[in-house]
Amino acid sequence: VQLQAFGGGLVQAGGSLRLPCAAFDLTFSTYTVGWFRQAPGKEREYVASISVSGGIARYADSVKGRFAISRDNAKNTRYLQMNSLKPEDTAVYYCAAGRPIFSYIRHSNGYTYWGQGTLVTVSS
Repeated sequence: VQLQAFGGGLVQAGGSLRLPCAAFDLTFSTYTVGWFRQAPGKEREYVASISVSGGIARYADSVKGRFAISRDNAKNTRYLQMNSLKPEDTAVYYCAAGRPIFSYIRHSNGYTYWGQGTLVTVSS
């Protein structure tokens, strides 16, 4: 099983990026998919997740209204659309797949498979 997150880069504050996450030997439509991020010197934190059915998307308060998670089952890919980026969004972003119970949806321990991470740098 392999997850690949990509699309990171350098962007100015206020700009946008879209991060795709592709899965190999894993069918995304049978897993909850989450996005997490880790800034330098900080712990990994939850960003967003989308349910197995795709009907429920959840977001951390820090990104709500600016980020959107979506899916393309035909391409077996999940996306994190990031708008109105801020310097504090600078981090390595990871996608993950798992079958977390409700109380673990926002916790990294709830996810089994992880991508390698992609760096997003937002300049002020």
